[in-house]
Amino acid sequence: MESAPGPKAARDQAPPLPVERLIRPFQDFARFGAAGGIVLMLSAIAAFVIAQTDLAEAYEKFFQHVIQIGLDEWVLKVPLGDYAKPLSLELFINDALMAVFFLFVGLEIKRELLVGELSSPRKAVLPFAAAAGGMIVPGAVYAAINWGTPQVDGWGAAVATDIAFALGVLMLLGKRVPAALKVFLTSLAIVDDLGALIVIAVFYTDQLDIDALRNAGFILAMLIGANLLGVKKITIYLLLGIPLWFFVLQSGVHATIAGILLAACIPARQRIDPDAFLDSNRHALDVFEAAKQQTADIRRNRELIAAARTIELNCEHVEPPLHRLEHKLAGLCAFLIIPIFAFANAGVHVGSGTELTSRVTLGIVAGLVIGKPLGILLACLIAVKLRLGELPCGVTWHHIHGASWLAGIGFTMSLFIANLAFKDSPHDLDQAKIGILSASILAGVIGLGVLLLTTKAPKSPSCDE
Repeated sequence: MESAPGPKAARDQAPPLPVERLIRPFQDFARFGAAGGIVLMLSAIAAFVIAQTDLAEAYEKFFQHVIQIGLDEWVLKVPLGDYAKPLSLELFINDALMAVFFLFVGLEIKRELLVGELSSPRKAVLPFAAAAGGMIVPGAVYAAINWGTPQVDGWGAAVATDIAFALGVLMLLGKRVPAALKVFLTSLAIVDDLGALIVIAVFYTDQLDIDALRNAGFILAMLIGANLLGVKKITIYLLLGIPLWFFVLQSGVHATIAGILLAACIPARQRIDPDAFLDSNRHALDVFEAAKQQTADIRRNRELIAAARTIELNCEHVEPPLHRLEHKLAGLCAFLIIPIFAFANAGVHVGSGTELTSRVTLGIVAGLVIGKPLGILLACLIAVKLRLGELPCGVTWHHIHGASWLAGIGFTMSLFIANLAFKDSPHDLDQAKIGILSASILAGVIGLGVLLLTTKAPKSPSCDE
């Protein structure tokens, strides 16, 4: 939901430093709502273009290199006895970096369930229904097209929604769409992510290693214990998250699930309440003002330093660790991790031998472009007709129609699941990638077109809460 602008920070009121002038254009771009989607799109386009050139072989070999620490080969190896496992750069991106992304996704899900749009049963019904319909129908469409073949296991690639891309396209419309539609699509995509995580854990888990699973359970118990004891230091949770990720990786469950488990353990309660925050900060500001009369040079005035430090600690303690970590990871995921993942996975060569009409490609395209909007619209219609849910304020069926197409942009999560489903079949994986890229482009263009043709800037309707 769009928030009102807050007060300017003291840093923003001071004359800008030369380095601040240099990076300001990049900061302004990062604040643009569609920025993450644009960077993601450019990364995918770059990978796809490279894959069609003479650099394709070098591109593929680069990501297949095994990371080793040594003079002859560049390899990362986990030296823990029988658990030592070398990783290629591609697997490092997909198993380690994406675990950080899933940590961020888990934090979003937890926040929405506790205090967001999914915390109220009445508000949550429509996004949950839309996400369910938007997963069941596409999966069924893909399965129907690939029924009786080994490729039917790839149905999970046709059910996901890419929140960054979908919201990026929606942000391009500005005030033509109500803020409530952005909240609805965000909630839908978050529930969809939760569904995708369940799909990954249940349907794309290898043979389980019970010893590693037991060790992961022990680390998880420590994380839960830290939460129950009131430990608020994010560093403690992140340090315990490293062995949790490692043992989950070795257990056969996909390593990114460790990110979700870690997110569930991050505390969502603040240490001090707003009244204590105000009282302490007012006193610290009084001390700061009185001490400034002696000297304004903070390097020479210990009272100024102490007052500033008190305000800093208060700011840290009034904001829950969950919100602080989510805020810190947002930019890292949007502008580094997800673009790297896209660049490493979107490079598929379309040559003379490519089957553009293979059942895998057709199943994914039909699932995302036909099944996704159909499933979302039907589910929303049923929920509203049965009076289980209601359309958000200012949102019409035209808006839901357009947003349902945008939800067909499966890109990041679809590529991720496709890598799991077809990890032993490179040919099918290439066909899946072609289907995902084609479907995401089609769904994005159609969704944008529907919203452009059927909406106009609203007259700021008043809504009863």
